[in-house]
Amino acid sequence: MNRTSLRLAAVVCGLAITTAACGSTSSKTNNAGSNPAASSTAGTAGTELVGAEATKSPAAELRAGLTYLLTEHVYLAGIATGTAIAKKGNVKDPAFVAAAAALDTNSVNLSKAIGSAYPAAEQPFLNSWRQHIGFFVNYTLGKATKNAAMTAKAIKDLDGYRTSFGELIHSVVPELPAMAVADELKPHVASLFAAIDAQVAGSPTQYALLETAAGHMPGTAKILAGGIAANKKLAGKTDDNAAELRAGLTYLLTEHVYYAGIAINQAVADGGDLKKPKTVAAVAALDANSVALSKAVGSAYPAAEMPFLNSWRQHIGFFVNYALGKATKNAAMTAKAIKDLDGYRTSFGELIHSVVPELPAMAVADELKPHVASLFAAIDDVVAGSPKTFADLSTAAGHMPGTAAILAGGIAANKKLN
Repeated sequence: MNRTSLRLAAVVCGLAITTAACGSTSSKTNNAGSNPAASSTAGTAGTELVGAEATKSPAAELRAGLTYLLTEHVYLAGIATGTAIAKKGNVKDPAFVAAAAALDTNSVNLSKAIGSAYPAAEQPFLNSWRQHIGFFVNYTLGKATKNAAMTAKAIKDLDGYRTSFGELIHSVVPELPAMAVADELKPHVASLFAAIDAQVAGSPTQYALLETAAGHMPGTAKILAGGIAANKKLAGKTDDNAAELRAGLTYLLTEHVYYAGIAINQAVADGGDLKKPKTVAAVAALDANSVALSKAVGSAYPAAEMPFLNSWRQHIGFFVNYALGKATKNAAMTAKAIKDLDGYRTSFGELIHSVVPELPAMAVADELKPHVASLFAAIDDVVAGSPKTFADLSTAAGHMPGTAAILAGGIAANKKLN
């Protein structure tokens, strides 16, 4: 599914609550005029859903969709501020313009998601969201240029923004208290400040700090989804085991793509030297995500945790080999990485099927095709130094919510989660 289709699926299925249910990345969404309450798969508000159906409910769709968009927001924000610093504050540099455009696309998608449920709130939300991103850019430029007044004003502006944003959300969703929303943004602001400070200092800690900042977003998504689901009386639950599973996998798989892109970009910037501190730190952040994914699988299937981790690390190694092959114009290395990743899809599908029989090996293998192809495209642009890198990386990440939905559905069916 391409990124536009994913956005429409998330909006239509999750927030507009006008479809019956959504399927995998390979299926079509239902007509926008149907009613979730009448669906044989979505159930009705308050209905106890079990297994795969619980992961597909409008409430679970809503939480997963917000988890994806908010997680992407943090990583694209970090990439944009890092690019601004690398370009010495030149906001007209093509690379920064492209990074900012990718971030703004995410903002528009978030506003459309809100607007699909609350049309009158779409533009006010977008205006507000864009404003807070501008404050973060000002903070970055202030820090980078040692302009203390600019930095202090950005801090003050973001503190005031928390209050106004809380009031905006409360005015739309009365179930969400303004102060609670404002307080929920405190760790978002503080952790992104810390990541930006590390970027300005050129510290390798920036990658772990960005991961910390992103780590607050699933909680924010859960709170927002809970309030909206209650307000709109969505079928299913936002906080049952099935919804938790789908949202958790959505977060981790989205993070995987962004950290893969960040690590490869840093490795290319370091001339392919995998021992340089920043590359080591970026790879470590990516591996921490791999470990977290394996533990998520292991919590349901303990015997599968280590085989999953070994397999997942292997495919990351193949992507690194592809990037190094491209960067050094080593055609043989590049060709081998392509072949290795094609074989990996098959072996990974067999591994998942052996653990979760509800997920056919070939279906899992096929689901990885767009992941591999889109990440290849992003890597090619990283090596070429093309501004298209940012949009390509966003496209690659856009496949992950569908993958998470498929995996969550199979596991929930196998474990009979509710």
